[in-house]
Amino acid sequence: MKKYLAVIAACSIAATAFASGANELVINSYMSDQAPKETFQKLVDDFQKKNPDIKVTVNTTAHEQFKTLLPSWLTSKQAPDVVTWFAGYRMQAFAEKGLLEPINEVFPGGSFEAEFPPAFKTASSYNGNIYFMPQSWYWWAVYYNKDVFAKLNLSIPKTADEFMAVCDKLKAAGIAPIAIGAKDTWTAGGWFDYMDSAVNGGEFHVKLTKGEVPYTDPKVKKTFGYIAEFAKRGYFMPNAASYSWQEAANVLFRGEAGMYLMGQFIKDVAPADVKDKIDFFKFPAFEGRTEYAVDTPTDGFMIPKNAKNKAAAKKFLAYLATAEAQEMFCKPLGRLAANKNVAVPNADARRGLDMVLGAKTAMQFYDRDAPEEMAAKGMNAIVDIIANPSQLDSILTALDKERVRIYSK
Repeated sequence: MKKYLAVIAACSIAATAFASGANELVINSYMSDQAPKETFQKLVDDFQKKNPDIKVTVNTTAHEQFKTLLPSWLTSKQAPDVVTWFAGYRMQAFAEKGLLEPINEVFPGGSFEAEFPPAFKTASSYNGNIYFMPQSWYWWAVYYNKDVFAKLNLSIPKTADEFMAVCDKLKAAGIAPIAIGAKDTWTAGGWFDYMDSAVNGGEFHVKLTKGEVPYTDPKVKKTFGYIAEFAKRGYFMPNAASYSWQEAANVLFRGEAGMYLMGQFIKDVAPADVKDKIDFFKFPAFEGRTEYAVDTPTDGFMIPKNAKNKAAAKKFLAYLATAEAQEMFCKPLGRLAANKNVAVPNADARRGLDMVLGAKTAMQFYDRDAPEEMAAKGMNAIVDIIANPSQLDSILTALDKERVRIYSK
């Protein structure tokens, strides 16, 4: 039934694109949460005001369904003109298949580097061409409820022992130490990124996501062993796999959980009277390491190779690249703009940026740094370990068989 509904949705949106005329720009967006959806619409409205000859149609699809439908949109002869997506491996996989339009010439400053830091170019390119327009990036960290910490007189944990001591005190007070919405399995990916890089270092984790390290390696087992130990101790909220990431965030907002490893966008769904009560800290140090790694996913836009209105699409991406447009999007959401000429929007973002700048390794995210199929298997395995920590060895053995199969393709 899910596949049937997905096909119907894909056909419906494709039909919209097919019906569009030469002066219509069709955008498929995954910005379904209210705050980013409304903010993006303001950009669209501003673009239309500046380009009254172009009619813009935005089709918004929920994030997880969007991921499922995107391949069918890109291969369709009635592809949309612009799609939202992620930098790095996830973009490059589509470029490798010839499904994306190069955008080398669209940058208003005359070159990619005129608008963006050179470090962004690798994650936006494939085989010498640029296919991705970066818009915003953000950090992942441990978000916590300040009222809960204050009530229990808890300090920010900086080491593994301190982190587990905080978890024990939260649990003793009847509060779930760690919120996690594992119904959206990508939330578990953050735990793998941070725990593996904290235990084994960022460079080791990069090799793992490239398929160069077995999941049965003793170092990897140590990483998953920490996650299994947390589960055995009851640190993760009960029935985590039945909660979406937003539902789990509400548990944190209500003070029924103390912490949540999540991206900065958690603030997008926080009620106005709760936003200032939610703060973040850097993932604690494990195994005595002083260096650390961070997840810093970059979001932006691509033009499908089969887009009908590439001229309007490139005009829109040129608009999105400007400091004006990037500030219009990032400032109200507290994001870091990809355009290097946009100021940091607030004190939280400054702290987030400083945390990123202090990291030895910057990662996109597990499901963006590894092949899609491998990441899906890995994230399911992490959720399985949280639910069944005693089965750690058998889960990792099965996962490594998938690694061998997937990377041998």
